[in-house]
Amino acid sequence: MHKAKKRFGQNFLVDEQIIADIISAIRPEPADNMVEIGPGLGALTRPLLKRLNHLHVVEIDRDIIARLEHDYPQHNPESKLTIHAGDALEFDFATLPAPLRIVGNLPYNISSPLLFHFAAYAERIKDMHFMLQNEVVERMVAEHSTPEYGRLSVMLQYRFHMEKLLDVPPQSFRPAPKVNSAIVRMIPLPAGEIRVRNEKLFAAVVGAAFGQRRKTLRNTLRSYLNEADFAKLGIDAQLRAENLAVAEFASVANYLDKPEPNK
Repeated sequence: MHKAKKRFGQNFLVDEQIIADIISAIRPEPADNMVEIGPGLGALTRPLLKRLNHLHVVEIDRDIIARLEHDYPQHNPESKLTIHAGDALEFDFATLPAPLRIVGNLPYNISSPLLFHFAAYAERIKDMHFMLQNEVVERMVAEHSTPEYGRLSVMLQYRFHMEKLLDVPPQSFRPAPKVNSAIVRMIPLPAGEIRVRNEKLFAAVVGAAFGQRRKTLRNTLRSYLNEADFAKLGIDAQLRAENLAVAEFASVANYLDKPEPNK
């Protein structure tokens, strides 16, 4: 029996009904280019392999890799599973065939960095289905002017359509985590719907705006916008970051990205 390792944030899914519900939500088709992040003890891996012609997995735990290699020998040309040993945070998803479908029970301790890593490959991705801490999922899908809405909401919503699909209670895992979990679906927005020209500037503006949540935009964005700028943008400088919709943050970034006039 494999013992869950805290340093990898391991909690293994064991609830057969939840597993069936997740597979049903993913709707894998035989020819899909699918990769699973952190296959663990194979709760999703096994049912996915029943439906797919081939599956890629990314796993960092050497003990689990050894178990996978025993069950799915990599030297066998007929193996339906390709194992990529290493950290998903450092994995180059451009090496896998597109359009890519990504699934996984993500380690909760590094979920946000992983989501931003996946976002860098959005143009190669068809969709993603992840198990995450419910609190994180609520932040991902939050609407503006709600307490859950923040930097994570804006930075993902400008690039993805997201939908919370399932609640997953702690008793569905072994060992049981101390938090509730949820399944989220992420679908990249078509390139024509992305209204951000300069992503680095957009990220900087969003980061500055949410850096001090309780302060007004006049204060948090003072190094970017003056009163005249706020007026031109039609944004009330007395609002806080949580009151701005994703499209308004995009407008701010695009406004600031204008070429400097000749003096």
